[in-house]
Amino acid sequence: MAIFLSRWTQQVGSVCLATSLLIAAGPACAAGETVIYAFKAGPDGAVPFANLINVGGLLYGTTEAGGSTNCFEGCGTVFSVTTAGVETVLYSFTGGSDGANPYGGLLNVGGVLYGTTTDTFSTGYGTVFSYSTTGGANTLYVLQGEPDAAYPYGSLISVGKKLYGTTAGGGGQEGCGTVYDVTRAGAEKVVYAFACGSAGQNPQAGLIDVGGTLYGTTNAGGNGCGNVFSVSKSGVEKSLYAFVCNSSDGSDPYAGLINVGGTLYGTTAGGGATNAGTVFKVTTTGIETVLYSFKGGDDGAVPFAGLVSHDGKLYGTTYRGGASNKGTVFKVTTAGKETVLHAFAGGSDGAEPDAALTAIGGTLYGTTLSGGVNSAGTVFSITP
Repeated sequence: MAIFLSRWTQQVGSVCLATSLLIAAGPACAAGETVIYAFKAGPDGAVPFANLINVGGLLYGTTEAGGSTNCFEGCGTVFSVTTAGVETVLYSFTGGSDGANPYGGLLNVGGVLYGTTTDTFSTGYGTVFSYSTTGGANTLYVLQGEPDAAYPYGSLISVGKKLYGTTAGGGGQEGCGTVYDVTRAGAEKVVYAFACGSAGQNPQAGLIDVGGTLYGTTNAGGNGCGNVFSVSKSGVEKSLYAFVCNSSDGSDPYAGLINVGGTLYGTTAGGGATNAGTVFKVTTTGIETVLYSFKGGDDGAVPFAGLVSHDGKLYGTTYRGGASNKGTVFKVTTAGKETVLHAFAGGSDGAEPDAALTAIGGTLYGTTLSGGVNSAGTVFSITP
């Protein structure tokens, strides 16, 4: 595994307070949040870093661990789960040419799911794969490392006939990361190689397409603590906004962006008024505004995940903060008013959410890295 993800090392095994204690204990296991599935580890999968996707009312996702025992703590899985909580392991990675340890989510293109893994026994740099219910799993491309791409932690997007993504490493002698494309037949090309420094480096999130231009974030480089960038499909990159470490405007954006009416919205894991992270917006010309600065207490802290736009508001998760410091689900208006919808207790209700939410109708679905009755992570739902 690459070294970029040292922030994701803690696991918890505590137990959620009994129902009779909830009123006295506060909002840690408040009504509205429901665990629809608790991973069991082992063959079942464990530690779901990525968001879920909705395909015809069925949720699909990946787990970083569990599945095949060829890897330490398992090589990871692709799974589906119904909104009623029936989970099915669709594929278990083996660590061979099929890769291991997927951190990113899945992309649905015409009924075929596409994703990435961060490791392989052969090169150690990860893969791009596809999965279909009729054809099973297929490795499209094995990343080769410098000067090729390496360590794809983010999800893919589809633009035209190609898939686009980022890698936290590779791209040149300094290994500061790439934007790459790959065809569905497996032909890969580095679109842009980051040079460590002001242009940004080590992107860990996926991209979005706005009018034919790709936008994303790096969590390092810029003014020291990441940037928002644009890149054309021909490889012309521009740093739109550079974050200063521990500054009030935010720092360390690990998540990608969303586009709402031509304005880009995102989160930073650090910076803000109390260095507990922010929700921000930025124009495509690079004008950045902090919508909300987390206080680091009950309101949440350290939002590693991105946002989802739903019913005119922005929804997300924080990795820390809340009554038990095990993370929260929150909403924030575009005017900057934040409300905590659920504070995780760290036991049966889950803990440490790291992924963006998915909206189906009036319900939001998400994952937690840890917690659940087996301390292996959960899939949960919450009604705002």
